[in-house]
Amino acid sequence: MSPTQEFPSEQEIRAAVDAALAAIGQASSSAELKQVRIDHVGDNAPLSIANRGIRDLPKEQKAAAGKLIGGSKGQVQKALAERQQQIAAEELEQALRSETVDVTTWQDRLPRGARHPLSTLGDRISDFFVGMGWEIAEGPELEAEWFNFDALNFDEDHPARQMQDTFYVAPEGSGQVLRTHTSPVQARTLLERGVPLYIACPGRVFRTDELDATHAPVFTQVEGLAIDKGLTMAHLEGTLNEFSRAVFGGEPITRLRPSYFPFTEPSAEIDFRCFSCDARAGIDHDADPACRVCGGTGWIEMGGCGMVNPAVLRACGVDPEEYQGFAFGLGIERILMLRSAVPDMHDIVEGDIRFSQHFGTEI
Repeated sequence: MSPTQEFPSEQEIRAAVDAALAAIGQASSSAELKQVRIDHVGDNAPLSIANRGIRDLPKEQKAAAGKLIGGSKGQVQKALAERQQQIAAEELEQALRSETVDVTTWQDRLPRGARHPLSTLGDRISDFFVGMGWEIAEGPELEAEWFNFDALNFDEDHPARQMQDTFYVAPEGSGQVLRTHTSPVQARTLLERGVPLYIACPGRVFRTDELDATHAPVFTQVEGLAIDKGLTMAHLEGTLNEFSRAVFGGEPITRLRPSYFPFTEPSAEIDFRCFSCDARAGIDHDADPACRVCGGTGWIEMGGCGMVNPAVLRACGVDPEEYQGFAFGLGIERILMLRSAVPDMHDIVEGDIRFSQHFGTEI
């Protein structure tokens, strides 16, 4: 109490107690009762202020004032405790009613998940190639350098061999890597089965990329390899056109751009005409400059392809004068992002079941 403030009378103390008891009786929840406690027995409550004011009273008045304030606070505290027990019992009963479980009702105790869309799309891609009469081939993810690089015509100083691109397996000089593409499966299968050969090779690959919106250190590819007599780039383009129809629907427009890969010669990049903006109407229609799918170019880069380099055929025991072939590689994550408008690679790799559940029905 301030020096100018008088000590409250007995009637004022009783009025404060009555107000506290009324507020306690009206409180209907633990939160409301907590606020009542603060208002009526907290540091700034009238009874607490009066209790601190006892020290300023004359000595002969302190005992009576202390007895009055102590009894009043005790009465309020007792009422608070009783009301707290009542409210706790009421809230417990309400919770039990609202959370009641009928134990006689059948319950599916196994949480329902969903196949990851990469798995679903991978199966769909495999079905397409099987439908064409191709085989599905698989190989190890921990691969020998010879199959991953040498057999595919990579020079010893090729940038792809460097540590910034490839995961090398300890100890140093082990000659083993985490495969950077599924092309080693092609070399293995050529050596095991010989020619003619028509295979698709889906699987995980590993590169030392940072995880961002469009890249991941672990991703999936599907590579195709066809080796036979008389195969040309026309067969390659026809295969890719049929693939694009099966995966994206409609009548996609594709193009091949000259490029370079050690294991194909000639080599090309395969582009699809953007199916998100006006460019999808044909090459004589301009793309939307603001299109996020094609970046305003009208074309979407899908992967690399080309005729198998004769050096690769010879490394696998095939006579390039008698047999020719084509190969291509496509990223399944990229196909999923374009096909289903997935904006960020994080959504694909983080394993949130809510993402996969959107793909529960495939038509």
